Amino acid sequence: MDILRFATAGSVDDGKSTLIGRLLFDSKAIFEDQLEAVERTSRDRGTGYTDLSLLTDGLRAEREQGITIDVAYRYFATPKRKFIIADTPGHIQYTRNMVTGASTADLAVILIDARKGVLEQSRRHAFLTTLLRVPHLVLAVNKMDLVDYSEARFEEIREEFTAFASKLNATDLTFIPISALHGDNVVSRSENMPWYGGTSLLHHLENVHIASDRNLVDVRFPVQYVIRPHNATNPELHDYRGYAGQIAGGVLKPGDEVLHLPSGLTTTITGIDTFDGPVEEAFPPMSVTLRLADDIDISRGDMICRPNNQPRVAQEIDAMVCWMADGLKLQPRSKLIIKHTTRTARALVRDLHYRLDVNTLHRDESATALSLNEIGRVSLRTTQPLFVDDYARNRLTGGFILIDEATNGTVGAGMIVDAH
Repeated sequence: MDILRFATAGSVDDGKSTLIGRLLFDSKAIFEDQLEAVERTSRDRGTGYTDLSLLTDGLRAEREQGITIDVAYRYFATPKRKFIIADTPGHIQYTRNMVTGASTADLAVILIDARKGVLEQSRRHAFLTTLLRVPHLVLAVNKMDLVDYSEARFEEIREEFTAFASKLNATDLTFIPISALHGDNVVSRSENMPWYGGTSLLHHLENVHIASDRNLVDVRFPVQYVIRPHNATNPELHDYRGYAGQIAGGVLKPGDEVLHLPSGLTTTITGIDTFDGPVEEAFPPMSVTLRLADDIDISRGDMICRPNNQPRVAQEIDAMVCWMADGLKLQPRSKLIIKHTTRTARALVRDLHYRLDVNTLHRDESATALSLNEIGRVSLRTTQPLFVDDYARNRLTGGFILIDEATNGTVGAGMIVDAH
């Protein structure tokens, strides 16, 4: 059974928490005592209905303020698929949280209040999800019950958003009219909107095709760990040497010729081991151990690829960076640590080309620094070569994080645009 990772985004009071609560509730993914606690709190507040948003707003501060602050991950499953939900906050001051939640997502659900229509925040969320190359985008027009389930209102929002999305790199866009509060079109089709011919949100999530979103063309295997079990009691393992890691691209099979970077030496895969035993084929996002025919000096941070299809070996990197540090700014001459796949190096900020206004998409070329939650185009120079692809081609080998040397805290997330 495969796993769909999806992020939810929307502005304040768009009903995001209620929607996730409804998905969990209607797909029977919550415990009875959780439901009882929610019903009790709802009664105490005098809301007159079971407030399903209480299932997800876990922090007391969030419940009291009625907002979502941090990225909360929720898990549920149906007979067809497993799901991981990244519930991301909508406020502009939490842009970094949204970037964190959406960076690994296969799909993003953006909620829009049918009464308010497409807001600045809706546009910002759509821009961020396309910047992060989330392959599938669902626009859930919520609170349809408050506009009398109007088809005209839904079409109006759809046209406005489609016009905006045409400026973005949105590959797969789906519109679904819902009422999270009443469950219309969330898990099952609604009788209140007979004019809507599409599927419910859950049906779409269960059936959206994600296998081909992963890059199965370019073989990329960043080595995470070298396995040498010094186990003399088991003679079979005495000479075992394997290279463990997660496949970032392509399909690997025993017998394939592969190339090792940085050495440039070629060898052949003799076997692929997993936790459940050897396999005849491996592909993203599997975690495997490769056995190779030749004894090459391979260590953590190295890359295994195809001889005729290699990543770029680069120390000069151009990237879009989302700055996540409070109190520290990214500016030219800043020195940071860069972590790219399994390789870590030092990096110097050579230049800040522009800061991007995520609301208007305007490029401010006079900017001298990036502050918390700001996004801009940056040039970096690294002390060691990195084995990179453009983020548009491979999110794993095209993404990196920046770490502050003094505190060891993550201060930025980057998407590679160009490298040499």
